[in-house]
Amino acid sequence: MDLALLRTFVTVHRAGSFTRAAALLGLSQPAVTSQIRALERQLGRPLFLRRARGVTPTTIGDELAHKVAPHLDALVEITGAGPDERSAERTLHMAGPPEFTARRALPALTPLVGQGLALRASFGSAEETLDGLAAGHHDLAISTARPRGGLLSSTPLCDEEHVLVAAPRWAARIGAAGGVQARGLRALEQLPVVEVHESLPLVSRYWAAVFDAKPAVAGTIIAPDLRAALACAAAGAGLAVLPRYLCEDALDTGEVVALLDPPVPPLRTYFLAVRAGTLALPHIARAHEWLLRAAVDW
Repeated sequence: MDLALLRTFVTVHRAGSFTRAAALLGLSQPAVTSQIRALERQLGRPLFLRRARGVTPTTIGDELAHKVAPHLDALVEITGAGPDERSAERTLHMAGPPEFTARRALPALTPLVGQGLALRASFGSAEETLDGLAAGHHDLAISTARPRGGLLSSTPLCDEEHVLVAAPRWAARIGAAGGVQARGLRALEQLPVVEVHESLPLVSRYWAAVFDAKPAVAGTIIAPDLRAALACAAAGAGLAVLPRYLCEDALDTGEVVALLDPPVPPLRTYFLAVRAGTLALPHIARAHEWLLRAAVDW
C-alpha cells in the first residue's frame, strides 16, 4: 500500500477536512480527494462520510487511522532529521490557555531547551487547542476539557483551586470572609464583577460549587485574560474568581484579599493531551513526562 496515500489519509483524519488537510500537506484539494478515493478503492470500503462541513471518519476509517498513525509518525520522526543532526534537536509545538501555559507549562519545559528542544507555543480555548491537536498543528495540548474519542489521549495534569478575591477596601466594606460566611450571597450583591467572558464562567462555577446558586449579576469588566482580571480586581474594580497559582503573590502582598475560605474550594482539572501514538516520538514523550513531573508541585 502506498505510504503517500496513508499519509494523506491520516492528515485528513486528523484535520477533519479535505481542504485543511490539503493546506497542511501542500497539495491541492482535488489531489487530496483523488488520493483518498484511490485508497478507498484499494480497500474496497469508504473511509469518510462527506458532510456539509468537512468529513467524518467511518468506523473503518477510525480503525485504520489508529493502526497506521503511530507508525507514520515514527517514520516522520526518523526521516525528518538528517544523518548529521542530533536526534534530540526537535521543535515541540504546544498549546494551552494563555495564563497557565505562560506561568506554569513553559517555565517547566525550559530546562529541556538546554537538551536540544525548541519550543513553540500558541494560546487558545480548550476547544481550539484540542481541535488544533487533532489536526496536527500541535504536539501537546493543555486543556480544561478532557478530549473524547480515540484520536486523542489525555492524562490529568493538575487541579487548579479557585479563590474569590477583591481589593482590601471591598473586603473591609463587606466584612471579608466573616461577612460572606454570615450573610452569604447577600454580602456580595453590592460588589461589581470582573470576569473573562460575558457568561461569567468562573463566577458561575464558584457560585454553583459554594453557594449552590447562579450569579444574579452581570459582569462590570470583561477582559479575556485572567491576568487582566487580577489587575482589575487589585485596582478595586470588584470581585473576581481566580486560580490560586495566579493570585497567590497578590494575596501574600495584600493587593487582594480572599473573601471566603470554603471547606472544599472549587477545583478545575487540567489535562495533558496528545494524539494517539505520538508518545512514541522521543521529543514529545520527554516533554510529556517533564510536565507530569513538574505538575506534582503545582
